[in-house]
Amino acid sequence: SKLLTLAGMKPENIFMCDRKGVIHSGRDDLNQYKAMFAVDTDKRTFDDALDGADIFLGLSGPDMVTGEQIKKMAPNPIIFACANPVPEIMPEVVAESRPDAVMATGRSDYPNQVNNVLGFPFIFRGALDVRATAINEEMKLAAAKALANLAKEPVTKEVLDAYGVDSMEFGKEYIIPKATDSRLLGIVSTAVAQAAIDTGAAEGPLPANYPLKSLEDI
Repeated sequence: SKLLTLAGMKPENIFMCDRKGVIHSGRDDLNQYKAMFAVDTDKRTFDDALDGADIFLGLSGPDMVTGEQIKKMAPNPIIFACANPVPEIMPEVVAESRPDAVMATGRSDYPNQVNNVLGFPFIFRGALDVRATAINEEMKLAAAKALANLAKEPVTKEVLDAYGVDSMEFGKEYIIPKATDSRLLGIVSTAVAQAAIDTGAAEGPLPANYPLKSLEDI
């Protein structure tokens, strides 16, 4: 709920779905894990949930969403279709059906790859370096904000060379840093370590070599 508040979202406007549709409080077939996400709503089907939605976040299976379904979403929707290797809806379908959408997948052969390597090594590094006793929501949020801020910085030559392009800048096709960006180490690890200190989760101070600047600091 803390993350939702920061994002300006209300829990009652976020709908989790499974194969039977919206996970709502009126269902009697929910296990203890799904019941945690049940909301009081009159929406019942996946189509209902997409109608007017600002965001679709998929972590399910291939080709589960159609172009006709996403046409019902709000203007300029955000579509993260993260099933691998085949996402819930292909970027080509989104481009044809909703050219105003911001699209991301878990694949490296399309723009905006949602790749866990952008976060987990550096979250652990920052936590370990200050001897954190937990990885809390503030630390994860600090990592997310660090990634978002890095995406707005000028892209380095090492990244451009790795992808064989002359330019790359923040926009619909570049909202997430690339995994080849060596700045991730310093920016994300330092943000996580500082968040651990600020929230009382750390048992030690920032090490003398912080902020980390290159792979040589590992």
